Amino acid sequence: MDVSGLVWAGTLVALTAVLLVDLLIIGRRPHEPSVRESSLWVGFYVGLALLFGAGVWLTSGASAAGQFYTGWLTEYSLSVDNLFVFVIIMARFGVPRQYQQKVLLVGIVLALVMRGGFIAAGAALITQFSWVFYIFGAFLIYTAVNLARQGEPDEDEFSENLLIRWSRKALPISKDYDGAKLTTQVAGRRLFTPMLIVMIAIGTTDLIFALDSIPAIFGITQEPYLVFTANVFALMGLRQLYFLLGGLLDRLIYLSYGLAVVLGFIGVKLVLEALADNNLPFINGGEHVGWAPHIPIWLSLLVIIGTLGIATAASLIKSSRDRRRELADARR
Repeated sequence: MDVSGLVWAGTLVALTAVLLVDLLIIGRRPHEPSVRESSLWVGFYVGLALLFGAGVWLTSGASAAGQFYTGWLTEYSLSVDNLFVFVIIMARFGVPRQYQQKVLLVGIVLALVMRGGFIAAGAALITQFSWVFYIFGAFLIYTAVNLARQGEPDEDEFSENLLIRWSRKALPISKDYDGAKLTTQVAGRRLFTPMLIVMIAIGTTDLIFALDSIPAIFGITQEPYLVFTANVFALMGLRQLYFLLGGLLDRLIYLSYGLAVVLGFIGVKLVLEALADNNLPFINGGEHVGWAPHIPIWLSLLVIIGTLGIATAASLIKSSRDRRRELADARR
């Protein structure tokens, strides 16, 4: 793709405007959105992503559109996995439901900023050093194995990182929340509220997840414009999706295994691409590896959709059976 500076600027302005509207809505009326409101917003953002992909198809062809849709679906799936941790953080710190929207939106903005930096760094590395695909691929395979072993985290497994523990000790923190404010006045003394700790927890979580998601999407497309827009559209609507899914998150018990398969698949794909473009002297004498196959984007899309579909269906079937069994046991 040959993306001009004008297109980049127009895209950034349009996406920033959408986020600002979202921020103004929350700022004027903090509340817990209804299922209908959340559904409408999620549908709007998904429709916006589909429409954007259609625009990419018309201007740059089916291949570029396929890369965008595959990257967006992968990042969207990984973002849903983020929600499990967000739920744990909200519960651990007792964030009132009506203020959780603001926390989530701040987390999304932080994620966009961090991922933008990672995308720029990743694109520069790939341009200069093709062997970085070996590192990306190995990291994704390692992440996939860990995810398959550990499954989704629960509240008992959540541990505060070093930055959160330092903030608790070093900063004057009030015991209670003061709305969605980060600071409050207590007995004439200015203190930070627990909301600041929540923001730090969300921000550091975003950083950790960015380390997984950016190599994953570079395994699908190396076009920075598509990498960036796929990430933005995946994060948009995540706040409303959090409230829409609600208790359904607990029922997606096999999602982590599905994501592990997806990450492992993309990791293998990256390693194969690195072998096909190999120039490291200690691998095959510095020559390209001819037997390394190229995995087309349509096959990647089918694998990702199929894997996530099977994982979701299996999760809902299993949770439905467990619920029926619990009801039957309760009646005895």
